[in-house]
Amino acid sequence: MANIYKDKVLMITGGTGSFGNAMLQGFLNSELKEIRVFSRDEKKQEDMRIHYKNDKLNFVIGDTRDFKSVNNAMAGVDFVFHAAALKQVPSCEFYPMQAIQTNILGSENVLESAAANGVKKVVVLSTDKAVYPINTMGMSKAMMEKIAVAKARDKRVQENDGVFCATRYGNVMCSRGSIIPLFIKQIKEGKPLTITNPNMTRFMMSLPDSVRLVLFAFENANPGDIFVQKSPAATIEVLAQALKELFNSNNDIKIIGERHGEKMYESLCSKEEMSKAEDLGDFYRVPADFRDLNYTKYINEDGPKLINQEYNSDNTSRLSIEELKKLLLTLEYVQQELKS
Repeated sequence: MANIYKDKVLMITGGTGSFGNAMLQGFLNSELKEIRVFSRDEKKQEDMRIHYKNDKLNFVIGDTRDFKSVNNAMAGVDFVFHAAALKQVPSCEFYPMQAIQTNILGSENVLESAAANGVKKVVVLSTDKAVYPINTMGMSKAMMEKIAVAKARDKRVQENDGVFCATRYGNVMCSRGSIIPLFIKQIKEGKPLTITNPNMTRFMMSLPDSVRLVLFAFENANPGDIFVQKSPAATIEVLAQALKELFNSNNDIKIIGERHGEKMYESLCSKEEMSKAEDLGDFYRVPADFRDLNYTKYINEDGPKLINQEYNSDNTSRLSIEELKKLLLTLEYVQQELKS
C-alpha cells in the first residue's frame, strides 16, 4: 500500500490528540507529501512542532464547527482521518448541545468539505458507545456514523470513486481522560482507587491497535463500511487489581457508583449489524445498505437473517489479572510510570 501514499496530502482533524500523535509515528516516514494537522489547540500544535521538527507537518488552526475554516484547510487534501470530537461521557451529558455542535455538525462540515473538494478517502473515528446509545456522546457519534454513510452515497463522492467509511472502537488504554492514568495517579498519591462499579466490563484496546484499525479500514474499505476490531475485555475491578500488583500498591478500592450515562458493558456491533457483518479474522466489516428509498423494488427471498447475538465487552474474551498485567506492560505510558 506504500504507493497509495506517495506525494499525497493527509489531513487529521483533532490531530493534536492521542490518536494524531500515534498516527504520526508511522506516517512521518511514509511517502506522504504533507500531513496537515487541523485543530483548535495552538499550544498542543506548538508542542508538536517543537517535538517533531519535521517539514512534512503543516499545522492549521481551526474548528470543525466552522465550515469556512474546515473548507480552507481541505484544499488539496487527498485523505482525511476525522478524529476531532468531544469524547468525555459526563461532559457531553451536561452539555449535550456542545456534543451536537462538535460530533454531529462538525463532522458534517468535515464530510461535506471532503465531498466538495474531491477527497478520495475519509475515515471517521467512532466509538462503541454509538451502539445502542444511552448517552449523549454515543448518540452524537451514532449520528456521525449515519452522516458518513449518507455521504458515501453522495453522487459527488461516487463519481470521484471516493471511499468514506468509519471505524468503531472502545476505550483506548492510557488515552486522554481514560481510567488507567487516573488509577496510576491515585496509586502514586496513596489515595483509594475510585471505581464506579467493579463488575463493569470494558474493551482493552491500545493506541497502536486503534491506529491499526484505522489503517486497515483505510486500505480495505468499501464505501460506507464500518470496521470493528476484535478486542479482549476486563472488569474495572480486574483492571484496578492488575495495576495495584504492577505498582506493588496496597491502596484501598472505593466504590463510588456509576457516573452519568455509563453502561455496564460496551457494544461494538449490534445484533442487527452482526447479522450482516463479515468476519475478517481480527476485524468485522459492517457493510452499508445502499438500497434507495424505493424499498418495493427489493425482495428478500430468504427472509430475515437477524441473529440474537451482539458483540460486546461482556461476551468477548475476558482477561485475567495476569493476562491484563502482561498487556499493561506493553504500554509505553505504564512503562514510563513504573520507571518514575
